[in-house]
Amino acid sequence: MNMQFEDGIFIKDYIRIMAYMIVLCFTLAISLSFWVLSITASTYYGTLQPVSPWRWLLSVLIPLFITFRAFKRRNLDHGGAIGAMLVGFVLTMANMSFFGALFTFFVTSSKLTKWKGDIKKQIDSDYKEGGQRNWLQVFCNGGVPTELALLYMIEAGPGEIPVDFGKQYSASWMCLSLLGALACSTGDTWASEVGPVLSRRKPRLITTWKVVPAGTNGGVTPVGLVASVLGGGTVGTAYYFMQLLLVKDLHFAVPQWPIILYGAIAGLFGSLLDSFLGATMQYSGYDESIGKVVSYESPSVKRISGKPILDNNGVNLFSSVLIALLLPGFAWIFWPRH
Repeated sequence: MNMQFEDGIFIKDYIRIMAYMIVLCFTLAISLSFWVLSITASTYYGTLQPVSPWRWLLSVLIPLFITFRAFKRRNLDHGGAIGAMLVGFVLTMANMSFFGALFTFFVTSSKLTKWKGDIKKQIDSDYKEGGQRNWLQVFCNGGVPTELALLYMIEAGPGEIPVDFGKQYSASWMCLSLLGALACSTGDTWASEVGPVLSRRKPRLITTWKVVPAGTNGGVTPVGLVASVLGGGTVGTAYYFMQLLLVKDLHFAVPQWPIILYGAIAGLFGSLLDSFLGATMQYSGYDESIGKVVSYESPSVKRISGKPILDNNGVNLFSSVLIALLLPGFAWIFWPRH
């Protein structure tokens, strides 16, 4: 009996190792094919710059290393790890500043999700031990930045550029859209993870300003709003420092420090927008049998707010899309010019 059990564990470990090897080989094959296509296109058109082999290698190895560690620490499940690796590959290939913002969002969000987990389990009925993220959560937070990174590469090619609407209008717009989407996700995550733990006041529903139980979708607190500003500003700071380190001839461009302020604003407005959508399009009810706020309807659940139109992942996706579309337009009005 013990032999069969040990054989079963060995087979599972063997399958898991083989799966890792297949994913690694598949990623390397995609990377190599993209590199060949890049060189072919640059030879045919004569205008595009081929991507250096070092950039391709770093774009594979860095996300692979980070996602493997995240998987081992139970920050990601199998699907989430594969999705995060693909998102990291595209963003790192496009612009290392994108990677810096993505890395900051992922690390800080993962740490805060695990922080004070015993308290959060008493509030959130859907809380998972360790905050393990799946492929759908990775897509809803990283799908919009990935699409913008691909558009950025089509427009400007892989590489780091200053945010300067006068010289690189379309590329700068895409940079701020991507940063806005990541700052939105970070600000909302920081507010959701910090607010219920540190706030001494009960949250208020953003649509009616009535006091609601902790964990209600659309509930906001002053602590949570401050956390959203800090979260977005942290992502903006990471992007800014990557600009300082990697952008050539930065002294010829307009000042880049507004990136930090932009990230903080995107974090705040993203959190507010997420709260508004959560209060109106996401069902919240209080289940008296377990003493927690839940997202399902049943005879023992008393409705608090919202309608069962979107779940939390859908709200996150819509929020990041709207911030990515709208906020760069306002930034363009106030962005420094030469």
